[in-house]
Amino acid sequence: MTETFKIFQVDALEAKKIIASENELHHHDFEELIIGTEGSLEHFIDFRSTVLQSPFVSFVTRGKVHRVKPVLEDGKCQMWAIRFKSEFIPETTFQLYSLYHDNASVELPRGACFGRISTLCTMMDDEMRQYSPDYAIIRQLLGTVFTMIESERRKLKPDDEEQLKSQSITFKNFLRILEENFRRNVGVAYYAEKLFMSARNLNNICHQILQQSVSEIIETRKLIEAKNLLSTTNKSISEIGFELGYNEKAYFTNVFKKKTGQTPSAFRKEMKTLVS
Repeated sequence: MTETFKIFQVDALEAKKIIASENELHHHDFEELIIGTEGSLEHFIDFRSTVLQSPFVSFVTRGKVHRVKPVLEDGKCQMWAIRFKSEFIPETTFQLYSLYHDNASVELPRGACFGRISTLCTMMDDEMRQYSPDYAIIRQLLGTVFTMIESERRKLKPDDEEQLKSQSITFKNFLRILEENFRRNVGVAYYAEKLFMSARNLNNICHQILQQSVSEIIETRKLIEAKNLLSTTNKSISEIGFELGYNEKAYFTNVFKKKTGQTPSAFRKEMKTLVS
């Protein structure tokens, strides 16, 4: 995607085209928010398949392998797809990564809030159709959409903290540095040094936001990439492990199995079965 921001609708006709297409597993270099108002969605993401009944929202972070298949109900389907580069709302994107880290989708109740979310989408679409769209307006509207979604999520899960302290600039910078270096064989001390702080303080911040240590977050990011490579490439287990900073195939296999309950080979076989 070359644009910084894009919004479009998927209606029944477009849904039929997607259903008829090959629709392979893929990932993007942009963020994507899907908002369903009619119909349902079969979504393969986070290496599992779920069916979402409208109304729903699903946020696909950059780089996540996924596949969507809209489903018509009574011949109807209506969804908004919003795509944007991370830098479009940089002060918000890192919060979204923590909020949707392991739970990409949320089914929402019908009502005034979801109706307002749909209205905001219409307003963004209208602004983008102007001869010279005002992106400052669109940023504000998109930020409001995410705020309203988060408000509804908190109502559905009142006992969840939902990483309310993720305003931390340090955590934002950690994620940025992690994205640039997770393939290297470096540990907590490296990231702490880059952030001019102690490893203990960095661990405390990460625990506040994701309830994970720095080492766990690094391993999680490596694991996500390993799953992506196993699902979408023909690289050998050794090649993938080496690419992610594991010098020995056996060690990579042991770490992968410990975290997922299966070997890389078994995971690859399972994914091929699921998507065939």
